[in-house]
This record gives sequence, structure tokens and C-alpha cells, in this order.
Amino acid sequence: MANVDDRHDLISEVDHEVNPGPMNIQFDSSDLRSKRPFYIEPTNIVNVNDVIQRVSDHASALNKRIHYYSRLSTPADTALIAPDHVVPAPEECYVYSPLGSAYKLQSYTEGHGKNTSLVTIFMIWNTMMGTSILSIPWGIKQAGFTTGMCVILLMGLLTLYCCYRVVKSRSMICSLNTTTWEYPDVCRYYFGSFGQWSSLLCSLVSLIGAMIVYWVLMSNFLFNTGKFIFNFIHHINDTDTLLRINNSNPVICPSAGSGGHPDNDSMAFYTNDTEVQQFEKWWSRSRTVPFYLVGLLLPLLNFKSPSFFSKFNILGTVSVIYLIFLVTLKAIQLGFHLEFHWFVPTEFFVPEIRFQFPQLTGVLTLAFFIHNCIITLLKNNKNQENNVRDLCIAYMLVTLTYLYIGVLVFASFPSPPLSKECIEQNFLDNFPSSDILSFVGRIFLLFQIMTVYPLLGYLARVQLLGHLFGDIYPSVFHVLVLNVIIVGAGVVMACFYPNIGGIIRYSGAACGLAFVFIYPSLIYIISLHQEERLTWPKLILHVFIIILGLANLIAQFFM
Repeated sequence: MANVDDRHDLISEVDHEVNPGPMNIQFDSSDLRSKRPFYIEPTNIVNVNDVIQRVSDHASALNKRIHYYSRLSTPADTALIAPDHVVPAPEECYVYSPLGSAYKLQSYTEGHGKNTSLVTIFMIWNTMMGTSILSIPWGIKQAGFTTGMCVILLMGLLTLYCCYRVVKSRSMICSLNTTTWEYPDVCRYYFGSFGQWSSLLCSLVSLIGAMIVYWVLMSNFLFNTGKFIFNFIHHINDTDTLLRINNSNPVICPSAGSGGHPDNDSMAFYTNDTEVQQFEKWWSRSRTVPFYLVGLLLPLLNFKSPSFFSKFNILGTVSVIYLIFLVTLKAIQLGFHLEFHWFVPTEFFVPEIRFQFPQLTGVLTLAFFIHNCIITLLKNNKNQENNVRDLCIAYMLVTLTYLYIGVLVFASFPSPPLSKECIEQNFLDNFPSSDILSFVGRIFLLFQIMTVYPLLGYLARVQLLGHLFGDIYPSVFHVLVLNVIIVGAGVVMACFYPNIGGIIRYSGAACGLAFVFIYPSLIYIISLHQEERLTWPKLILHVFIIILGLANLIAQFFM
């Protein structure tokens, strides 16, 4: 296989109609001779629809000729370019992944995409929006209302700048043609195998962390859905035993009197009822429901192709829009309840400045995390000169969305009679399972997460098994062991640490340390130093960003 330094994809022109590949990547090229193909080992080739695809002997022979041409001069020298007759057919061309796999796509683009700026902005917004949005109000409560809003704005600006540095990182390498590179390629160029392995590790941390959060949320949503159905059938009002506001729009404090952890099975008022006792025994959020999900999701993780689940990605957008609608309606019904106390807490209100604000920065690191795939998303932009502008607009919209959800939930939380400390790490837990609007929201999110979860498992399998064994499906045993470990981690956390805010902030601070803070800044410093353009202000600024990333991770263990 050709080295990264002299490897470039060669993709033939196709029909005018461009078909999107995985992750909405479109491919189309108008300059055939400026590209050079490379040969991928058959065991390393994966495809969304066909897991293993063979490379013909003819393509292998052509690859050897390309190697010969590439050795005659440097990759940047266009004097000796492989002639057209050694170019493989379109069906023999693949897009290489630095983690050891290649995706067979139908067409290619670099600056000739079909996506308008509006579509690109929406794609970035939709990709960045995730389950972190459920913990934003809790994060604001931990930081204080005023501090929380400031932290969201500052983290948005900081992660945007680091993402900008990621986008510009390829252009800092002048000696090579980097148009087909992804960010891990850039990391490997500057840091060698360490960059490759560390990027793999951070990517796996973010994937597995997200899967653990998803398992906790699925247990939560499934439990509340079953509880809603049971209470509806038996005409039970599940808010009678909980601290709540007493009106037609109940808001509850499930952690009241439970040591800060939600009471998962609060039906004590009805303990004399045998049916309720049996229901509580077999339908517990932390003791039974996480295990029920194993029988449903573990078989789905073993599928060789995730193409079926990728059809439901639109549910993510629907879920976020519904959450915005739900929060807006609840805020109108409840009104605003705010008092400003800068340093001293009161019975019902938290101070505006709290030293637990790093918990919010940890959550936001993952909430604003898109750095590992931003280059791929922007490749589809029809007007490449608008990439920076579109990225800024997308980050602005994401920041406004987080502010809107967080501020409305915090401000409308009814204090008194409830304390702001009652705001849960998943703000939907502050609405009883009998609430119709919350029930619909949980159903949306449950179905969305159940379709996304196998996709995340597939990505983890591609990255880990493909990297270790050169095959994303080495055997049923290998895949089953990996999936059991991932599912087991989710079950354990759902049973013993069902705190999505804590899981999000730890995994976000860990994976963000490398992808968000260290690599973009360090690559920029190295490139400026190589060009003899490094100045003390730039050095100090980017070293400070690295220090902030380290402090963000360390602070999570002291909060």
C-alpha cells in the first residue's frame, strides 16, 4: 500500500448525477490527471452496503505502475504524472481511511460539491446536536445562571477557533497535495504513528462514551414509557408521592430526599397494591430495564451492514425541533422564576457564580465537538471559499440553540416552590412520566437513539477491529466479544452511575483534550515554526489553549 505522503485518490468522472456516499459525502472530479490511485488490500475494504469487496488483479497491477511513477519524482511535482491508461476503472477506486479501511464510493468532490451553503450549515448543526442538549440546563445550574451563559458563549468561540484551525491545517502543508486528506492524515503527517494511535484512541473514547450515554438514556426513556402506559391503564397519578408544584403543569423534583439521585421507582403510595408491587419488581430503571435492552440491541450490533439504520438519521433533527417546541411551550405555561444572588445561595435559588462551572465546560466540549469530521463535511460545500463563513454561522446557530434550551428550562423552572437544585442532568426527568408532551418527546428520542446506537457500534468496530486485524469482521467471536464489552459498559453505568451529565463531561473533556485543544494548536505552532513565522503572541495564545484543555480534563475529577 502506498504511503500517506505519496498517496492520492484517483476517481474517474461519472455521470452528471452525483450520488451521495456515507455521511453525505459526494464525489465528482473534473481533473483526472491530477489524481493518482492507490491499491487497498482486499481485507481492508468496507462498504456501507457490501462489507467486503474484492480488488481485481488488474487494479493491483495498475497500482504497482502508479508506485513506479510516484517514485520518479516528489508527489508535489506534476512533471511526471501517471498517464490515463494506468488509471483504474471507476469501480476500482476507493477513498482511504487513515484507520486502515477504504470506502468504495460512487463519485468524488473537492470543491465541486452539490451542497449549497445553507445545506452545509444545516448538516453541521444537525451533526453537532446530540444528547448533550439534555444536560445543558443542569450545566447552567452547576455554573450559575450568569456564569453559565457566559461559559456557553466563550466555549462556543473557543471550540469554533480550534475547529477553524482544523479546517486550515491541510493548507499549512505546502509540499504535498492534501486535497484528499482527512484530519487524522494531518495528525499522522506531523506526529507519525503516535498521531494515528492517539487519534484512534480519542475517537473510540468519544464513540464508546456516546454509546454509554445512549444506553443510560434508553433505559430512562423505556422505563418512563412503560411507567406511563402502566399508570394510564391503572389510573395512577405518579406525582402524588413526589415533591412537585401543584397545578395543571406539574414539574417534579425526583432527587428530593434521595441523596441527589433520582428516585427511579417512586410509587410508595401504592405499595399495598399487588399489581404495582409486581410492576416495580420487574420494571425498574436501574435493576431490570437496562438488561431488557440487551436482548434487543446486542443482536443488532452484530449486523455486518448498518445501512438500514442510517435511513433514520432524520429523526435526530425531528427530535431536536420537538425539544425546542416542548421547552418553549413549558416556558409559556410556567413563566419565568429568577432571582439574582451573586455568591450566596438561597433556599430556592443558586448563586450566579459557582465554582462548579468546569462541569459545564466538560459537557460543552462534547456538545461542540465536530472537529474529527468537519473536513469531510466541508468537502461537500459547493463554494469552498465560503467554508469559514458557513462554519461560523453553524457554530452560532448551535450556540444559540444551546442557550435557548438551557436558559428557558432554567428560567422557567418553578422556584419556589421547588429549588433550582432540583434541575436534573436530563431535564426531561423533571417532568412526570404522566406528562403527555414529555412522553411523546421520550418516544421520539428512544426510537432515534435505538437506530443510532448500532451505527455507533459499527463505527467502533470499523476503527478498532479494522485497525488491529485489518478486517472489520474478522470473525463472529471477535465482533461478539467487542459488542459484549461495549454493551456491558452501558449496562453497568445504567445500573450504578446513571448520570448522563457526568458521563458526558468526562468523555467530552477526555476526547476533546486531543482533538479540540492540543492537536489544532500544536499543529499550528509547528507549521508556523517550520515556516519561520512563529511569533511570541501566537505561541503564548496557543499554549494557553492547550493549558485550558488540560485544566478542563483535570477539573472534572475534582467536581
